[in-house]
Amino acid sequence: MRISRCFLFLVKKCGNIKPRNWRNQHTYKMATSASANLSKIVKKNYMELPQDGKVQAMYIWIDGTGESVRCKTRTLDKEPKAVSDLPEWNFDGSSTYQSEGSNSDMYLIPSAMFRDPFRKDPNKLILCEVLKYNRKPAESNLRNSCQNIMSMVSDENPWFGMEQEYTLLGTDGHPFGWPSNGFPGPQGAVYLPHYISFRS
Repeated sequence: MRISRCFLFLVKKCGNIKPRNWRNQHTYKMATSASANLSKIVKKNYMELPQDGKVQAMYIWIDGTGESVRCKTRTLDKEPKAVSDLPEWNFDGSSTYQSEGSNSDMYLIPSAMFRDPFRKDPNKLILCEVLKYNRKPAESNLRNSCQNIMSMVSDENPWFGMEQEYTLLGTDGHPFGWPSNGFPGPQGAVYLPHYISFRS
């Protein structure tokens, strides 16, 4: 808003265009999310609370849809140095599409640990396998089946390719840059895939 007022002031001073006409003909609104208006100071105050040597470990797993990710955080007394330092945990699988109500106990088995880029060191992100009440892998636990297959070819050096796609939405809920009452042209001119390759 301040930028547009400064611009209108300059236009008025130059005398080339009447500011009122320019403003009526060209009205632009920057696309922002509702959370952009929230006070960042409140979050900063919480992020800077002392942890007194304790660590927040966020356990992350894939739910019964096979696509959505769930998580919950556990407070540990000290910073884990390896996955083996992390305790198993459990949750109610009936609320994540992973079990029925009569036998809903599910187990989270830590499989990989990473530094938490959101809550910062010494906090951790923990990727988990999910086991059912009988300690067998859940149907959505593809990590287990992948590990079984990879162990059969452990003498190989496989390469993996990963494609990441994102959609930015404007405040109106439409993809950013799309016309609000229709569809854009063919994607050939705007399709920009980003490939990330890494070696196992």
